[in-house]
Amino acid sequence: MKIYDISVTLSDRTPIYPGDPRIEIVPESRISAGDSANLSTLRFGSHTGTHVDPPFHFVSNGATIDRVSLYTLFGECLVCRIDDPDSIRVAELERADIPDGTKRIIFKTRNSDLWESPAFAETFVFLNPEAAEWLIRRGLQVVGIDYLSVDPFKSATHPTHTALLNAGVAIIEGLDLRGVPQGTYTLACLPLKIAGGDGGPSRAILIEDRE
Repeated sequence: MKIYDISVTLSDRTPIYPGDPRIEIVPESRISAGDSANLSTLRFGSHTGTHVDPPFHFVSNGATIDRVSLYTLFGECLVCRIDDPDSIRVAELERADIPDGTKRIIFKTRNSDLWESPAFAETFVFLNPEAAEWLIRRGLQVVGIDYLSVDPFKSATHPTHTALLNAGVAIIEGLDLRGVPQGTYTLACLPLKIAGGDGGPSRAILIEDRE
């Protein structure tokens, strides 16, 4: 068995979506300063780094992060490589031979290399709205991508988010797929259980069964 950690490390060098709260990790007590324990204050947005978008993110009466089933976010998952440098389109999905019955899919694109820079990249590969509808028709329950949004930067209407979340599809954003080959794995993605949460920072892993 091999475990791939596909989570982004949170630090002051982690790219954040423009307008989101910046990441602050502030030491409050330190053993080295004579305190009895090490303790820090954390401050960052609910859509920072690797995170899950529940329906409530863009659907006013949608399920919040504490109501997203962990059965949805755990199980067999396909990592699908997409070479289009601009977006994930229906034509690419049709060529990918995605097996019937696939419930979870994560897209590996050129985005993964963007994590090497602390600066936010405005031109990242996004999921085309028509491709999102194609995935919904195929019965997908989870869609993941290797940067901070499934919609293009400065999208006015967020059509991909809206389509997926209205259909009850959980979105995982901010994945780091460097070093992860295309293939089938077991996904385990555990968002923080935030009451009424519109997003859930997560630790996500892929498990490869080598037996």
